[in-house]
Amino acid sequence: MFSSLPNMPSTTSVLSTYTTFTASAMLVRSVLNEVQSITYQLIPKQLQEKIISKLGGLIGCSSSQMTLYIDESNNGQPINQVFEASEIYLRAKISPSVERLRVSKAPGQKHICVTINPGEQIVDTFQDIQLTWQLKCTKSQKTGPDYDSGNNDFFHSERRSFELSFHKKYREIVLSSYLPYVLERSKAMKEENKVMKLHSYGGSCSSVNLDHPSTFDTLAMDPTLKKEVMDDLDRFVKRKDFYRRVGKAWKRGYLLYGPPGTGKSSLIAAMANYLKFHIYDVELTRLRSNSDLRNLLVSTANRSILVIEDIDCSTNFQNRQAGGNNDGNKRLTLSGLLNFIDGLWSSCGDEKIIIFTTNHKEELDPALLRPGRMDMHIHMSYCTPCGFKILASNYLGIKNHPMFTEIEKLVTEVEVTPAEIAEELMRSEETDKALGGLVKFLNVKKTEHDKANAEGEQEVGEIEKEVSEQAKDSPGNKVAENKARKN
Repeated sequence: MFSSLPNMPSTTSVLSTYTTFTASAMLVRSVLNEVQSITYQLIPKQLQEKIISKLGGLIGCSSSQMTLYIDESNNGQPINQVFEASEIYLRAKISPSVERLRVSKAPGQKHICVTINPGEQIVDTFQDIQLTWQLKCTKSQKTGPDYDSGNNDFFHSERRSFELSFHKKYREIVLSSYLPYVLERSKAMKEENKVMKLHSYGGSCSSVNLDHPSTFDTLAMDPTLKKEVMDDLDRFVKRKDFYRRVGKAWKRGYLLYGPPGTGKSSLIAAMANYLKFHIYDVELTRLRSNSDLRNLLVSTANRSILVIEDIDCSTNFQNRQAGGNNDGNKRLTLSGLLNFIDGLWSSCGDEKIIIFTTNHKEELDPALLRPGRMDMHIHMSYCTPCGFKILASNYLGIKNHPMFTEIEKLVTEVEVTPAEIAEELMRSEETDKALGGLVKFLNVKKTEHDKANAEGEQEVGEIEKEVSEQAKDSPGNKVAENKARKN
């Protein structure tokens, strides 16, 4: 029966073919070993593994490559931080050889965002290790409401993931060093392109992009004080371990006080731009209770600045301590505000700055001002000659001018705010005309100042004269005069 099968090879021919194949395999293995020896001597390390891997595949050797799968999310959970970091990191690794890219730009972003398209590969090198990234995208069909079309029908969901391939012998280096490096680099890149937000917190919450152009370079502020503030900020953001070691919440409090128009709001914006922190503008008058204040604090992000402007006008704290009443949390109290600043609730989150502003520091409760609550008190004074020069550079683009000497003298003789000087400099784009107008403005201020001083001195003189006359007419003074006459 078996002899009737057509073209059935004989046992001899099968054994012969097998012997030939085995000999060929041994020859290839011998060649492979020889090539491997040569590659170690002549070929760069980055190409060695690729050549050995290709030749090994010809004879059925198992793959030397390992692949890590980094999913965007897992079963609807929040985005995988490693995926997000990888996506940001790879934007800087896109080579000219990549043929397909995705571009986008969110509102407020300074630059166009470029990312790779699914299927494209990016090759990276870390400690002489070659790593290959590839973005994969799979679509699945699910049953349920399609909110875009309004129909209860099938809809498609997209699942993205990165595949990271490398030689398996580098597994520990990739997991313990390379991926942490990707996380750190992506964090730095994210900070560089961060869009700061200005959040308004009161009865409701709203936010806009913080586009305030104020920086420490453009701030009309005493240079010595400016440097002190910058050094304090630098020291604060670098001391995470210190705060944890001493058992303190990682936060810092600043009190900005001085007359209106001296640059308190501009300083806050400069601090936010310097640190790349979001700003939360807290309106105490629109908060009804201590509970609202706690909820606000919990909802703020790390690396943020919480601002309470005009704290002396924000609330009168009629029920200052709330005593032992059970309804203490139903009202906004001073004790609630103090707990917000440095109590247990203040430890919610890291790298937070709290700023109070006021025009009248003397009207604040001393409990708000002690170190640990308001750590640094910054006096925002009237404009100085140095502040004027910064404003002239900002608004007119000049560093010196023949009128500077007269203006600097007038600035030291009158109380003028940076806001008033800035307003005068904005009246004309012609340097001479703008500075001439400022000189006239300052002379008017000086005349008013001298007149007010003269009237004040006259009034003081009249009061002193009246007091002196009243003292002469007093009974005690007449008795003394009679005794003197008798003597």
